[in-house]
Amino acid sequence: MPPSPYDPALAAAAHAAREWLDGLDRRPVGPRRDAHAMLAAFDGPLPEHGEDAAEVVRDLAARAEPGLMATGSGRFHGWVIGGAMPAPIAADWLVSAWDQNCAMAEPFPATTMIEQVAAGWVLELLDLPRAASVGFVTGGQTANTVCLAAARGRVLDHHGWDVERDGLQGAPRVHVVVGAQRHDTVDVALRLLGLGGATAHVVAADDAGRMRPDALAATLARLDGPVVVCAQAGNVNGGGIDPLDAIADALDAHGRDGAWLHVDGAFGLWARAAPARRTLVAGAERADSWATDAHKWLNTPYDCGLAICADVAAHRRAMGVRAAYLPDGDDGGLRDPVDVTPELSRRARGVPVYAAIRQLGRTGVAEVVERCCAMAERYAERLGAADGVTVLGCRLNQVVVALRDPGDRDDDAHTRRVLAAVQAGGTAFPSGTVWRGVAGIRISVSNWRTGPDDVDRTVAEVLAAHRGVAQADLQRSSHS
Repeated sequence: MPPSPYDPALAAAAHAAREWLDGLDRRPVGPRRDAHAMLAAFDGPLPEHGEDAAEVVRDLAARAEPGLMATGSGRFHGWVIGGAMPAPIAADWLVSAWDQNCAMAEPFPATTMIEQVAAGWVLELLDLPRAASVGFVTGGQTANTVCLAAARGRVLDHHGWDVERDGLQGAPRVHVVVGAQRHDTVDVALRLLGLGGATAHVVAADDAGRMRPDALAATLARLDGPVVVCAQAGNVNGGGIDPLDAIADALDAHGRDGAWLHVDGAFGLWARAAPARRTLVAGAERADSWATDAHKWLNTPYDCGLAICADVAAHRRAMGVRAAYLPDGDDGGLRDPVDVTPELSRRARGVPVYAAIRQLGRTGVAEVVERCCAMAERYAERLGAADGVTVLGCRLNQVVVALRDPGDRDDDAHTRRVLAAVQAGGTAFPSGTVWRGVAGIRISVSNWRTGPDDVDRTVAEVLAAHRGVAQADLQRSSHS
């Protein structure tokens, strides 16, 4: 076989990828260079002449390495980000090599049908209506936007207004109801859809960040006209899940005609795939739409979100596109992805999902969810037992802790300095937050690799930083 022009560059990429992945347990979790240093490393004049492809790849990898975050490490606990497993990583390489526009089934049958199968598997894992439509999008932000676009269209259609044709000018007001501890992506989606983030009716939440059904019922009693309720499965701080059955009951009592229930479940919705955690998300199946991510608990590479709608027609009305130069959609059980996503051109995000589910299987998905939750509980137990540490919340895979300043000066400032010391140390990388008015260290356990040793090493690092910051403060005060 003659040499391929792709071989040198692909070999260089494979070598760099192997070095990166094989070193995840040894390298610092956080980046060693900041954004300014990375800009300096890559900046330069526009190249006048082309360069050897393999050398470009080798140089790119070498320059980038100091500024990369080791999100694949079992001790990366920032935000809510999973690590990427072997099968979906390799499948994602194939997606790039195949270079298919995963929009229409007729010209791109392989990747679109892989996505259709993966969508069916996701619906089965999450035990959502099997006939629902699934759009593979970039992440939770776009998933929420797509689902709420479908919601906007259907509730207005019930009240005699075609928003897809006539827009919002002159339309009946859509009453959007959200919880006080909703994710910011819901507000952004409302802005993008012309519904206005500041116009939403905000319902009080309990200490775990969960929407209160009694407060929801009182809010609904004051509303007349189209209604969209946005519930949450998995608060990014405390991990709390809204009482979805009670929320659906409240909406049923108000009247489901002309109303829509959406669940923002970027990570928490996957608790439905784990038998021991499933009751936490009871009632989710009663919603009209769901937003979730695969690059969190399913541990696919970035980026991959899922916009799921029980009302397929509303989903297609909101997103579908047709033009004379495009093939007609096939209604014989084959769905064109372009009808359920906002992108006419995109990569085949569902292929890594297909590979991830095949690598794990139903039992493996459940095991990842269960283990992450168990590791979160281990964090809460070990940190909570230490002097000066308060566990502000621990539900599902989310833990938030605050640290007391031994000098009784400023607990919030002490917590933030401890977090900075842990992140700089490189052993682990949690992120910070403010939860119920208190600065906290937020530990999200979403990675398929995280085990007891990762937890214990991270706990030791947090407690060492706690002592170190206190000692440094004491020394400074003694010299002042």
